[in-house]
Amino acid sequence: MNLYTIDTGFFKLDGGAMFGVVPKTIWNKTNPADENNLCTWAMRCLLIEDEKRLILIDTGIGYKQDQKFFSHYYLHGSASLDNSLAALGFHRDDITDVFLTHLHFDHVGGAIVRENEKLVPAFKNAVYWSNKKHWDWAVNPNEREKASFLKENIMPIEESGKLKFIPVNDGVKFTNNINIRFVYGHTEAMMLPLINYKNRQILYMADLLPSVGHIPLPYVMAYDMFPLQTLNEKKTFLSEAMEKEYILFLEHDPLNECCTLQQTEKGVRCNKTFKLSEL
Repeated sequence: MNLYTIDTGFFKLDGGAMFGVVPKTIWNKTNPADENNLCTWAMRCLLIEDEKRLILIDTGIGYKQDQKFFSHYYLHGSASLDNSLAALGFHRDDITDVFLTHLHFDHVGGAIVRENEKLVPAFKNAVYWSNKKHWDWAVNPNEREKASFLKENIMPIEESGKLKFIPVNDGVKFTNNINIRFVYGHTEAMMLPLINYKNRQILYMADLLPSVGHIPLPYVMAYDMFPLQTLNEKKTFLSEAMEKEYILFLEHDPLNECCTLQQTEKGVRCNKTFKLSEL
């Protein structure tokens, strides 16, 4: 089994939205904002080579939207999904499984491409994995979350016939080396892969913990549908990660790929940060 970091570039989001009730005078020290109050965030995916399967977790924002859409998010950086795959000797057609933690545009946008004005799966040989609870939530979105669930990212997956659902059962096995955990604060039934790798357990944090800067419990995004539930889920998972010495894989941290945790006088905090390739 092999794990690879797949960088798909950076984008910007409002710092206040990313840190919720935490004052800018505090979060700006770790995630400095620009003159428009925007902070830079990664869109970091994970590639898992597990026996005969090549599994991609999340896909970044993709390339198919129009310039007006992209102008809101200030995409930058030289990395792309295709370039990151190529650097490892892979092509998107090699992917056997696309695992979508949830269907917000910065996680699923790269799952679909535009070919001759038709929207088709970007990974033509892959099965796409979601779960029924989250899928139903995304295709019938509430008004607050509607802007994050774009039909052009979602419906072509179902129309392709390549969509499959994972049972909503916390701890369900995806492969012999990957168990799935479910959380409900950020959005309905977001999935977090827990991966056995080199005698360690790696938890892909998705949007439960976007960055090292979000480790303190009150640092909860304003984007979360149920912030108090996120707070409780964070508390549970950070405690579990401390106890079992998990490695946390960070999807949005602009600088840090992975971290471990430690207990301090102020609560759970970051212990070490490092690249996945250093394991």
